[in-house]
Amino acid sequence: MENFLAVFFTVMITDFVAEFGDKTQLLLIGMTSKYKIRDIVLGTLVAVLVLNGIAVFIGGALNELLNSFLWAVKFVAAAAFIYFAVTTLKSDDDEDEEESGSKIKFAPLAVFCTFFVAELGDKTQLTAVTFGANYGLSKVFVIWFACSIGLFAADIIGMLIGYLLKTKAPDGILKILSFVLFAGFGIFTVYQGLSLLQESLAVKGSDVLVPIWLVLAVVAVVFAGLCLLQLKLNKKSKKK
Repeated sequence: MENFLAVFFTVMITDFVAEFGDKTQLLLIGMTSKYKIRDIVLGTLVAVLVLNGIAVFIGGALNELLNSFLWAVKFVAAAAFIYFAVTTLKSDDDEDEEESGSKIKFAPLAVFCTFFVAELGDKTQLTAVTFGANYGLSKVFVIWFACSIGLFAADIIGMLIGYLLKTKAPDGILKILSFVLFAGFGIFTVYQGLSLLQESLAVKGSDVLVPIWLVLAVVAVVFAGLCLLQLKLNKKSKKK
């Protein structure tokens, strides 16, 4: 029993510390400007349980799989970040219309998908992979439970910070913070994906060079264009 408790607290504390200040925790701070707390909690909880379940049960095999295709995962996560950055610029009237429509029913699913691709291959999941591989199947449920609690506890703190900013800070502050977080993580995640793609090609012996900075410049221009388009749509909706 003592051995199980030692494993439980070791894994839980390690995962909690690994998640603290990580991009997914900051991502949830930004999400409080778009979704209700209950939707974020539900989507995040399911994502945490699924992600840690995959990591712990598959163990080392997942690590190799992630290393092979992590660049693609990064691109998907970057697309999600950039999408949220652009939609953060929507006017309050547009957001009210969305909340009154049927789309709000799928808010937990949107949170789940975004958190899932953002966390996939991140250091907290690789921590779960490592613990799963080290301790084996005999302690798989203990590790899964401990990793999930540690990760979710750190993310709850992020949600609470976002909620406090939403209710106590001056109007517009959380939107600005959310936009900066989503935009910054989006561009940085594109950079990570391009770097990983270059490494993958090098391992395979390919002479193809990925023009990382050129692609980043193109992404930045496209992102700026999408932001300007959203702002124009805001002006049109206000004139109606």
